[in-house]
Amino acid sequence: MKELSRAQIRDLMGEVLKNQGKALPADDAADLREVGFRSLDFSELALRVEDATGEELNFDAPGLRRIATVSDVLDFLVELQRQ
Repeated sequence: MKELSRAQIRDLMGEVLKNQGKALPADDAADLREVGFRSLDFSELALRVEDATGEELNFDAPGLRRIATVSDVLDFLVELQRQ
């Protein structure tokens, strides 16, 4: 399995936002509500990570509830790849 780095996932996140005319802030502490990153965007990002790695990511809804910042998204997806 190919594992994506945090920087690679961040690039994919930027692409998802760019497609909607939004920009990914330089600060990973940015709040997702302020960025305009929604649950549907997370789903698209997760699919892109799956496509890039060739592996399915298995996660549950409770884990998603604690995600509030750009950094949280990156940490969550990096950790999912290791499971």
